[in-house]
Amino acid sequence: MAEQVFPTKGNLIKAKRSLQQAKQGFELMDRKRNVLIREMVALTDKSKLVRGNIEQTYEKAYAALQKANITLGSVSTLTQFVPEETDLKISFRSVMGVELPTVELPDKPIVPQYDIAMTNSYLDNAYICFNETKKLTVVLAEIENSIYRLAVAIKKTQKRANALNIIIPKYEAQVRFISNSLEEKEREEFSRQKVIKSTKIKKEQAQKEKEQAKTE
Repeated sequence: MAEQVFPTKGNLIKAKRSLQQAKQGFELMDRKRNVLIREMVALTDKSKLVRGNIEQTYEKAYAALQKANITLGSVSTLTQFVPEETDLKISFRSVMGVELPTVELPDKPIVPQYDIAMTNSYLDNAYICFNETKKLTVVLAEIENSIYRLAVAIKKTQKRANALNIIIPKYEAQVRFISNSLEEKEREEFSRQKVIKSTKIKKEQAQKEKEQAKTE
């Protein structure tokens, strides 16, 4: 049921303005949601591809590491020579107001940090494969974090669109109610003015007839 407001021209202008703003807001939210959904779908497809690649690379890396452990004994003591990765750079790009991360890892030459004289090609292969998984992990982290942020933004946008979709009919009903009330008042006023004019004409006519009768 429409919210009862006093039917004045001022309230009509206010209701029409609110209705226009609500419709514009809904169109904006709908357009934003569609853009975000397209972006998330594209990233989801990319995520599936990267996941497939990273799983294969991990399989190769662990297989090579297993062979290195068999041929060299435990290589865990050699891991202390592998430096921590400190060159990650994170920036952000905006998609319809949603900040999505861009993670960059500089492409550096692969240089083993352990004594190659004490190891073999199996460990070298494992080192290369794990270095590749590191790159893919960076890419996957960027994609999945972006997907999460997009999913949250889509949910919020959908809630706002739904809220506006509820408000719009309310303002439409207000505009109809006020417009109909004002039109009814105008018709009543027009009818009243016609009655007044007709009564005035009749009085004037009667007055003329009365004066004319006196002169005769």
